Amino acid sequence: MRIYLINSIIIALAVGIHYEVLSQLSRRIPALNIASRFKVIVGVFGALCAHVAEIWLFGIAYYWLNLHESFGTLGGNYTGTLEDSVYFSFSSYTSLGIGDIEPLGDLRFLAGLESLLGLVLISWTASFLFLEMTRYWK
Repeated sequence: MRIYLINSIIIALAVGIHYEVLSQLSRRIPALNIASRFKVIVGVFGALCAHVAEIWLFGIAYYWLNLHESFGTLGGNYTGTLEDSVYFSFSSYTSLGIGDIEPLGDLRFLAGLESLLGLVLISWTASFLFLEMTRYWK
């Protein structure tokens, strides 16, 4: 039962990060005193920063949950480092799924949720950037 609460908190934090970053970008980009085409680039880099922050959030969660083996473990080519946890998170978030690190136990559910959330948030970013491009590319 604790894993469902932890998963829900992680998902809520990731969605909150994404919402806040896109919201701030949509408010601040129009005020920038730069060429319109560069405003799109600011949007791209801002969105990438949001995705990286979300991936690190999941990576830290995997690292912490792996230390408490009652939540499951990461196996395969996993050395127990934060870097490996973040690498696994990048692979899961982007649905790349290289497969050299494997979630075991309850961590499988979090990895599945991260892949689904990554798909949704990447799509949200694509929609945001489409709107920014239609606004600033003339």
